[in-house]
Amino acid sequence: MLTGALSLPFLRLYVLVLLYFSANAILNVIIPLQGEALGATNTTIGIIMGAYLFTTMFFRPFAGQLIQKHGPIKVLRTILIVNGVALVLYPFTGLGGYFVARMLQGVSTAFFSMALQIGIIDALPEEDRSQGISLYSLFSYIPGILGPLLALSMWQGGMDSFTYAMIGIALVTGLVGYSAKMEPKQEEAKPNATPPKMSASFGELVRNPFLFKCSILMLVSSVIFGAVTTFIPLYASEVPGGNAGVYLMIQAATVVGARFTLRKHIPSDGKWHRSFMMGTMFLLALAAQCVSFSVTGGVLFFYAGAVLMGIAQALIYPTLTTYLSFVLPKANRNVLLGLFIATADLGVSLGGVMMGPLADFFSYSFMYMICAGLGAVMVLFAYDRRKMFIG
Repeated sequence: MLTGALSLPFLRLYVLVLLYFSANAILNVIIPLQGEALGATNTTIGIIMGAYLFTTMFFRPFAGQLIQKHGPIKVLRTILIVNGVALVLYPFTGLGGYFVARMLQGVSTAFFSMALQIGIIDALPEEDRSQGISLYSLFSYIPGILGPLLALSMWQGGMDSFTYAMIGIALVTGLVGYSAKMEPKQEEAKPNATPPKMSASFGELVRNPFLFKCSILMLVSSVIFGAVTTFIPLYASEVPGGNAGVYLMIQAATVVGARFTLRKHIPSDGKWHRSFMMGTMFLLALAAQCVSFSVTGGVLFFYAGAVLMGIAQALIYPTLTTYLSFVLPKANRNVLLGLFIATADLGVSLGGVMMGPLADFFSYSFMYMICAGLGAVMVLFAYDRRKMFIG
């Protein structure tokens, strides 16, 4: 009988995560292609794509606060309605409607992901937290294995199937979400301390050394991830033999495989393992450099970059989230976790908004080389000899 992070109630939650994020696996390919077809520049496409996670970033801390007050299930059921409205907008609007829909989706994702992750953290024993967060992240990436190829098929064969897909995903996700259950551990069901005010929590991004270091690492990593998500569908045509759907499928499959096979090796002891993090950031920098070099080096470097990017993406987020779940003060842990996850959203958003102009003025290859440089800087930043970061 499966127990802990693999018990039946948690498997139901992971299925809900898979359904929810399946729309994004399609939209991440359709929106750049549709934007280019409508004459949009890389900068405009980056802004539309970035609007999603920029909005998510803004609402994360408030989501953490409301979930702490009302519980994850009530918040989850309400926000699934907003998600359904956003998905139905896509097939019936143009670029302006895409922008509005991305923002609505951003609000929904802020509350959805916070509700699921806080529910998992609160319900699992400490030794299983990293596995729970890793499996949550794993199921959010499973749609990315076939989603890009499905999106390309929709794009080439007509957009009627895209309309049916968005409506279907909205309905099925809502139905499954309303049957979800999350029970917190008894000792955490009723917090004893009153959480600090929101304004005070924002200052912790700088004052709390644990939160500051993890947030910077997550922010820069997410800039690189965002640049890949936004511009690979356009860059792939410049790589001899490159295919965007295959690249995104390989990367997503690597994320899924790595998160499942390595989930027990992700630290879940509240200590800072600097060698582990430095090695992971090195993989990220190397992945971006492979993608950059592939325009001249060939498709082998292109797909090698997908594998390395997938491994790095599989490890960075669950490692940092699990670490913070131990070291942040319980009184406002949910809000501070919301702020941390918001830095991931901001990074992905900036990956489109900031890197788009670089691609316009220089080239995609140059832009990905800059991403590799940012990753290299983070290798050094992950090193910390202070006693509060034990490793």
